[in-house]
Amino acid sequence: MKNYRSISDWSYEQLVDIANEHGTPSYVVDFNRIRQNYNRLSSAFPYADIYYAAKANTSGSILKTLVKLGAGIECVSAGELHRAMLSHAPSNKLLYTAVNPPDFDLKFSSSLPDITINIGSHDTLDRLSNLDYTGRICLRINTGSGAGHHKYVATGSDAKFGFSPEQALDLLSDISPNKFNIVGIHAHAGSGMSSDDLEVHQSLCSTLGNIARSSPIDLEFIDIGGGFGVPYHPNDLPLDIFEISAAALDSIGATNAKIIIEPGRYLVADAGILLTRINTIKSTQSNTIIGVDAGMHTLIRPALYGSFHDIKNITSTNKGPDLSNVTITGPICESADILGVDMTLENSSIDDILAIGNAGAYGESMESQYNSFPRSATVAIDGNNTALIRERETLEDLYSHEREASWL
Repeated sequence: MKNYRSISDWSYEQLVDIANEHGTPSYVVDFNRIRQNYNRLSSAFPYADIYYAAKANTSGSILKTLVKLGAGIECVSAGELHRAMLSHAPSNKLLYTAVNPPDFDLKFSSSLPDITINIGSHDTLDRLSNLDYTGRICLRINTGSGAGHHKYVATGSDAKFGFSPEQALDLLSDISPNKFNIVGIHAHAGSGMSSDDLEVHQSLCSTLGNIARSSPIDLEFIDIGGGFGVPYHPNDLPLDIFEISAAALDSIGATNAKIIIEPGRYLVADAGILLTRINTIKSTQSNTIIGVDAGMHTLIRPALYGSFHDIKNITSTNKGPDLSNVTITGPICESADILGVDMTLENSSIDDILAIGNAGAYGESMESQYNSFPRSATVAIDGNNTALIRERETLEDLYSHEREASWL
């Protein structure tokens, strides 16, 4: 089973048919690829329970697919918890990571039977006490080990997240078991970790293992987070997930606690692609600017994180030389509205369709209606089967929740 996927591995004919039937921009998600990624990860971590980090892509069809495969769901909001339950995830396989949780979210999560609430501050613990919550608690640990593809997602060492190891041990020693049921500890280094970050992840695992062995409470689980990166550049090498698994287990050390991992991007990134259509080609002295109907409102990662996504013209019939130093930009009137810079692209014409790779994670889930653009459609494929799983929004959808002020 190939452990990475490039745009050329997709069926261009199938993608073009989807673009012609459902319009652009459209997300396409390959459900067979999600199952392949899950099975590979499950084989690499036979000792661990897999909890999907729902924020990577909260599509109900994706959640339901992963629940059927046996995954738990890690959620960061009441909305994600609600989506997970609609996808038939049992509440005893839900983990709510409460980061500065709004009151509604904390009340909602604490009302669910058998859920585990992952907390990182004394104030959140006090708020749960005021809600008379006596259920399952996990302590999020700030191990000081942070990594990821951008400083905004290297959460492991950010003071915003988690208790220090010393604070965690104090809580494990002081909390009455009759008041709270502390069942686990958790840490997350960051998102999009590369092979260069593995020592950081191993340090995190070692810290969690040491806390578990020092705990006066027999912990049910140690959650080592996720953040496993995927190749975005064509020449990037995929992670050796089996090597990561062996190193993590060795770093944790001897423990009776079960291990949990929380992959998000690893399961869905290369299972998704974004289709967009060229509407403008502008040549300048220094580069070629190609305008398309998707933009930073559709896929914000390049604008927000400076992220690279491979882009190919899947309908090019022009036999001329490739275009070099190409900037691919959308319809938003901001310089940040960039999908690719310094790209090499097949010779292109108006109405050609571009495919943007690795768009299955943090694409659809971060899409917005900025500039009052309706959000795109999403089409699922599974072999030769296709299904529309998210309708394209209409202009009316843009204001369907608005109410006019009474004095107007």
